[in-house]
Amino acid sequence: MSKFLKIKNKIKPFKKEITIEGDKSISIRWALLASQSKEKSVATNILRSEDVLSTLNCLKKLGIKVKLTKKKCEIKGRGLNGFKSKDLILNAGNSGTFGRLILGLLTHTKFKTKIIGDRSLSKRDFTRVVDPLKKFGASFVSKSGKLPITIIGTDNPKAIKHVETKGSAQVKSSIMLAALNTRGTTTIKAKASRNHTELFYKHLKIPIKITKKKNYDLIKVNGVKKIKKLNYKIPSDISSSAFFIVLTILSNNSKLLIKNVNINPSRTGILKILRMMNIKIKTQNIRNYKGEKIADLSAVSQKNIKPIKCPENLNSASIDEFLLIFLLAAKANGISYFKNLSELNAKESPRLIWGSKILNLMGVKNITTTNSIKIFGNPQLEINKNINIKNFLKDHRVFMTCVVAALTFGGEWKIYDKDAINTSFPSFIAKIKELGVKI
Repeated sequence: MSKFLKIKNKIKPFKKEITIEGDKSISIRWALLASQSKEKSVATNILRSEDVLSTLNCLKKLGIKVKLTKKKCEIKGRGLNGFKSKDLILNAGNSGTFGRLILGLLTHTKFKTKIIGDRSLSKRDFTRVVDPLKKFGASFVSKSGKLPITIIGTDNPKAIKHVETKGSAQVKSSIMLAALNTRGTTTIKAKASRNHTELFYKHLKIPIKITKKKNYDLIKVNGVKKIKKLNYKIPSDISSSAFFIVLTILSNNSKLLIKNVNINPSRTGILKILRMMNIKIKTQNIRNYKGEKIADLSAVSQKNIKPIKCPENLNSASIDEFLLIFLLAAKANGISYFKNLSELNAKESPRLIWGSKILNLMGVKNITTTNSIKIFGNPQLEINKNINIKNFLKDHRVFMTCVVAALTFGGEWKIYDKDAINTSFPSFIAKIKELGVKI
């Protein structure tokens, strides 16, 4: 089977309704919290990507009962601090979410556990979680704060105070998981980021107090002795949906409806940015499900895209969608500017660098620094050349962004490592085909 995807033709006009797989962030968090209950928890619409499957396989190695069928996933844990195996090696694959969050749960586990990952994950910084978890009493062995990392937990964890300045939900969540079975009150002063863990805690009635300040959230978590089961219908992923929203916007005479999408305000920066760029996005059938906001999203083709000076306070809530936003800026009528995006380069690949590379290959003028990019839009942009995309550390979002660009701007594209989508969105190409594309 070919390792690359070749795209020669632009997408034809379409009018479709689709559904997207379950949210990756919620799927992983559900599995980790379900593993801490002695009762059986059941989830439907769980994402069946490599990141989530890595999570489930690692939980099995830790002695947790996991049953995955076509319709649902069942997990029966052993209670708080119930992991039973010793001296394990857990392979997080490409999942920074699992790799960082599991360290929080292992803070209470006295045996040695070694976390490894793939080439991309092994390049990413783990000191951001290791440093606060040390305060609880855990000890770590690693080289330069990167994987592989060995953790030895403590049976006498201490509640901590920590200031989180990067807007990293993974750091915040790892600390919250460590606090789950820690006596006393753990306090986190955190730059705003996605809040799925906080909403799970509220639903499970785990003692948590959140005070919203102007520039940060003050989060206080009290330890508990047990948690109840967590039955959950996982909504569709806004980050995965974004590829199809932007594809529709940049296509001709097209319309798309995506059902049951998670529109948690900490994740919908892209919707705010699109509206600031004069792009019409409709949210319909809005409802609340166990703290999460769910809606159907409707998008249509758009000709007149306004440039944007992107507000920095939207960076965290749209961190996974910026490569797509850069494509829209490339088609805008003017210059767009994005700054304080250094966190993009801490992702699966250095995404800010890759955003600039893709634009350069497309012939779009841009000026990029270590944490900002200025994009000179061209509403008449059409590509009439060959473009090869490779050596991007198998970053799933780089791959899918290039597919959107190829289908909307033209040219002949050869995009390597098509198995990269298995990390987060294994049905991506099948969904593209549902829109009438032959690839």
